[in-house]
Amino acid sequence: MKRIVFSMLLSSFLVTGILAQESGYSFTDQISLPATPVKNQNRSGTCWSFSGISFFESELLREGKGEYDLSEMYVVRTSYAKKAVKYARMHGTINFDAGGAFNDVTNTMSSLGIVPESAYPGLSYGEKKHVHGELNDAFKAYMSSIIGNKKLSTAWDEGFEGLLDAYFGTYPENFTYKGKAYTPESFETSLGLDMDDYVMITSFSHHPFYKPFILEVPDNWAWGDVYNVKIDEMTDVIDYSLEHGYTVAWATDVSEKGFSWRNGIAVVPSEDIADIEGLERTKWDELSDREKSALIYDFSIPHKEKVITQEMRQFAFDNFETTDDHGMHITGMAKDQNGTPFYLVKNSWGTTGSPYNGYLYASKAYVKYKTTSILVNKNGIPPALRKKLGLK
Repeated sequence: MKRIVFSMLLSSFLVTGILAQESGYSFTDQISLPATPVKNQNRSGTCWSFSGISFFESELLREGKGEYDLSEMYVVRTSYAKKAVKYARMHGTINFDAGGAFNDVTNTMSSLGIVPESAYPGLSYGEKKHVHGELNDAFKAYMSSIIGNKKLSTAWDEGFEGLLDAYFGTYPENFTYKGKAYTPESFETSLGLDMDDYVMITSFSHHPFYKPFILEVPDNWAWGDVYNVKIDEMTDVIDYSLEHGYTVAWATDVSEKGFSWRNGIAVVPSEDIADIEGLERTKWDELSDREKSALIYDFSIPHKEKVITQEMRQFAFDNFETTDDHGMHITGMAKDQNGTPFYLVKNSWGTTGSPYNGYLYASKAYVKYKTTSILVNKNGIPPALRKKLGLK
């Protein structure tokens, strides 16, 4: 989950500006769970950290522990340090850039703790918002030169820590929060969250169902496990979680034309002429490809969506049509004016640019089709499925 940075956003706005009119969708929220304010990852590929942290901030709200503003950049910094070691051990043959996955958040919190935003904003390079182009290039160039020497010095890791300190700030070994002294580990302990309560789930047929496997996406550099379930069971988990008060962290592909930040929706419109109202076959055949696309992805009225199958989902993943390019946070459920189910999704692109103040509505069809993985509390999994997965 790394590709959605400023240039990608700009491209998305241009596409939706050409294809879309004002959204004709109207939504009725059925579930809207507590969440902290929308943040802005800005020009950084750190959506995985923002969405993962937002998820845990909601977990703290759910448990009645109050509102916390946790540091996304602490997780980014510690993950980069671990990533550098693995990159060196793998002789530079794994992914090394800004991307990550939800297991990077849980791994950091379980092994190195967490800190509040006030203790580690991660902005030590002259910017008020996150701008990571230079630091990503600097980190990659440093590690490439280290690997290129064919022999590691005894100082390379200390040198990399120096780069992390320069851009993100000195590692916060000790800090004070609300008048009390903490280390990252003691602060995480004070939150009372058990990382063993959280699991990642996906749905792909190239691995056995109801077993964990290492998800083959470039940003899963840590080789984290996900539990594999069938496509309808995956959305059943999301529904059950939300119905029982648990939010869901969502890793997905937002490169589809049906994803429109400008309109605040993500849908998978049917491309069958029979499902496009008021259009005859002869007229359809006379249209250019651009005109056909404009009709299919016209957001001025809700259109019928594709029926997503396990085979469609697998084909899109196998052919690189579904990639792990963005992480967000599902906090509720809704229906449009036609009764079509949607999920309420918190994004990390700030509160402007979409009509829902930093949120969007993603149809259940879109979630079935384009999800790469979700992070959930084990108690948000239906009991029968939880038993199938062997989760205590």
